[in-house]
Amino acid sequence: MTIENLLFFAKGHIHSDHAKILLAENLSKNPLELLNCLNEEVPQDIVELYKKEVLALEAGQPLQYVIGNVNFYGNHFLVDKNVLIPRFETEELVENTINYIKEHFTEPVDIIDLGCGSGVIGLTLEQKLSPKSVDLIDISPQALTVCHQNCGLLNSKATLIESDMFAKVEKKYDVIISNPPYIKTTEDIEPIVKNNEPSLALYAGEDGLDCYRKIIKDLPNHMKDRCLVAFEIGNTQASAIKQLITSTLTNVIVEVKKDLSGRDRMLFIFKNLK
Repeated sequence: MTIENLLFFAKGHIHSDHAKILLAENLSKNPLELLNCLNEEVPQDIVELYKKEVLALEAGQPLQYVIGNVNFYGNHFLVDKNVLIPRFETEELVENTINYIKEHFTEPVDIIDLGCGSGVIGLTLEQKLSPKSVDLIDISPQALTVCHQNCGLLNSKATLIESDMFAKVEKKYDVIISNPPYIKTTEDIEPIVKNNEPSLALYAGEDGLDCYRKIIKDLPNHMKDRCLVAFEIGNTQASAIKQLITSTLTNVIVEVKKDLSGRDRMLFIFKNLK
């Protein structure tokens, strides 16, 4: 079959944009290139794989899981059903964290990424900052398997630890960062997310704050004298999380930042940095 034949087949099942992205990925081309080679014959093994992937998309699987990777902050990371699909808001968290680290630290920092999933946050910080150390923490061994694969792709020296947040961690850190589960167990979310992404990485109790409670409770034992803590948060959770922080930590500054859509989506704690 030709590229044109396959695109015609796919458009009968899925959106044309997804059809082009998926085929381009299989052929290692840019989607725009496909229009210039519509008559090119596609190897039979790729034809069969592509048709299978098209039907998976039609059945409601996320494009990122079908392709098996996602671009995050300029690098490709492997993803599957065992890890959360990274969002643009998480790239904003990483961008702001990088800027704060460059502003407040002159020496290489020790970083911990709590609930690392595929590792996109901690591994991106490692790539962009050359820190002293990076520890990647997750309670899910399946997620850590994906993270380990991404470490290999990026030649990372990060340490992976299977742990429920700080439970099996002893070190103190300059930078503590987390995009933990924060969805209420009763909250309605998009079916494509609810039906595909791991519930362990999505839900955090009746108010969505269980993971923040767990992390914040242990922060005093893991923050160095000068420390930056960075959280991704739900857009209605800033006030409640600030109350958790002020009831646990003293002499810190808390800053909430909005994402590009104007929603409260990031929270930073500064200890002896401002």
